[in-house]
Amino acid sequence: MEQFMTFTGRNLKSYFRDRSGVFFSLLSMMIVIILMVFFLGDMYITNTVSILSEFPGRDTAADEMNAELLILIWNFAGIISINAVTVTLAVYSVMIKDRVMGKLNSIYTAPVSRGIITTGYIAAAWIASVLVCTITLFITEFYGIIKGMEAFPFVTHMQLIGMIAVNSFVYAAFMYLLAMIAKTEGAWSGIGTVIGTLVGFLGGIYIPIGSLSKTIGNIMKCTPVIYGTSMFRSIMTKEILETTFSGISEEVLEAYQIATGIRLEIFDRTIGITEEWIGLLLCGSLLLIVGIMMLKYGRKADR
Repeated sequence: MEQFMTFTGRNLKSYFRDRSGVFFSLLSMMIVIILMVFFLGDMYITNTVSILSEFPGRDTAADEMNAELLILIWNFAGIISINAVTVTLAVYSVMIKDRVMGKLNSIYTAPVSRGIITTGYIAAAWIASVLVCTITLFITEFYGIIKGMEAFPFVTHMQLIGMIAVNSFVYAAFMYLLAMIAKTEGAWSGIGTVIGTLVGFLGGIYIPIGSLSKTIGNIMKCTPVIYGTSMFRSIMTKEILETTFSGISEEVLEAYQIATGIRLEIFDRTIGITEEWIGLLLCGSLLLIVGIMMLKYGRKADR
């Protein structure tokens, strides 16, 4: 256990000491914020208000305020989901550098099992992701409270932190699998560029899944990103959705949730948060098993 803690701590320190690495791991989050503040935010708010205005007797001023808070929280959920992907990606840069500089071979010759080395890299990625995403949650919540949002209840916080843990586990396992494949820093940088570009689209963060074609929507549903984003949005927007759509039928509310990716339909059936949570956990477990199998195969190949 001491060896595991020491190696995990070493990997975490290496990541957080690299300020440029930490900055670029949060770059996708910054892009989302810029897009929402200067380009897309007003459009989504206008669309929401337009839907509400179709029903008579609405308070336009209240609808505009609620719609603004709804879209704000909707964006916060997407940011937390993005960070889980980009932070774990950045943490594995430590592993790639160890391999390129020959440190990994030296580590393998040390009296430490490969299992400890593997779990040390994965645990570092998971811990860093959970830490950054949890900090992001509280910062965005604090900003939301300043803008008029009510603080999340204690139970909701516990749910969200549990979701952060599961979501981070998926990408800690997935990025480890990719890190096993990438042999050079150039290859890893290329993988990072592709993932950093696609994650916002695959998670329905830049453009809601309901605004895209059915084919593209189905492709998005084949990745874990959209499920993590939907899971966070379902919990975080629950209260403000009830306030915003007060007095409007459940059918309209459900249609809005599906269009904006707050809830997802699979085979014409709306799935719940529990199913998304279990699906992500199974996905992460499968990816981790594949990564371990690759490690064992690589060990045999080295003999």
